[in-house]
Amino acid sequence: MCGKKLKTCSRTSEKSDFFDGLPDDLVVFILCKLSASASSPSDFINIFSTCKRLNRLALHPLVLSRAGPKAFAIKAKNWCDSAHRFLKLCVNASNVEACYTLGMIRFYCLQNRGSGASLMAKAAMKSHAPSLYSLAVIQFNGSGASKNDKDLRAGVSLCARAAFLGHVDALRELGHCLQDGYGIRQNITEGRRLLIQANARELASFIRSSATWRSNNCQCLTTGSVSFPLLSDFGCSVPAPEFHPANLFLKDWFESGRGLLVLGQRLRLCAHSGCGRPETRPHEFRRCSVCGRVNYCSRGCQALDWKLRHKADCQPIGRWLDLDEDVAGVEVVDGDIDGVGELI
Repeated sequence: MCGKKLKTCSRTSEKSDFFDGLPDDLVVFILCKLSASASSPSDFINIFSTCKRLNRLALHPLVLSRAGPKAFAIKAKNWCDSAHRFLKLCVNASNVEACYTLGMIRFYCLQNRGSGASLMAKAAMKSHAPSLYSLAVIQFNGSGASKNDKDLRAGVSLCARAAFLGHVDALRELGHCLQDGYGIRQNITEGRRLLIQANARELASFIRSSATWRSNNCQCLTTGSVSFPLLSDFGCSVPAPEFHPANLFLKDWFESGRGLLVLGQRLRLCAHSGCGRPETRPHEFRRCSVCGRVNYCSRGCQALDWKLRHKADCQPIGRWLDLDEDVAGVEVVDGDIDGVGELI
């Protein structure tokens, strides 16, 4: 009798599973945390192959809506219909990062301008700063349309909103617009103030995000003894910024050759390594007036690439052909050029 009871108990313990006893709400809460903190798409996608229950709950709208930008850091070589469908599921779950990422891919890579701009606008209406800034760049350049379709005032307005939300590139862009009187009444003093504020926010974000960097390089705030690629205007060195996965996807897409037919022979990429935006028509981007070898989609990309790379490479040349833009101006700080000279 006792033996039969023990055998029954052992069978019951084998069949019982603690995970099966967890309520769906608790599992969904855990999956939300995982999707928000995923450092790569595989961290989140691997859930789907674990078991049927996790596969079902991982597709819960709440889980998809919380996925962070790194969960959508898809490599261009891995782009397929399944990746497209996954992004659309997240868009339908009102994930602003998915709206921005898929919007950028559709607008620039798949050349579906209307759908791409609509998705970015959907994220922008929910105060997504990168979407606001990207729409500003589109307005400044008249991307996807003709040169006459530029709307400088709309670009400045979108930049101002993104800058208010703390977007450093938008703040820097707005500062240059004010200095040059580009799309807004010229105010050199206010423009320089915004540029200094952008540098201060850039420096503060790195100090906050890296305790190791702060402990190892605290002396650089006064001596500037540690060298990194990006040099702050305050005299100390900070690491290069972490670029958004959507921009890295664009860069990989066109540099890998998948966008070769789209770009053609006369269209070029923005020279800033962390941008990835291509021209949508010939001579859409402005070029460096000193060397004429690099092109930029915005003043923000111009200023960052100057600090990262172009300052050491820029060499003056005589003249070059196909000048089709007005001179935008140049900011001189302590006898040096902040940016890449003038943009033509």
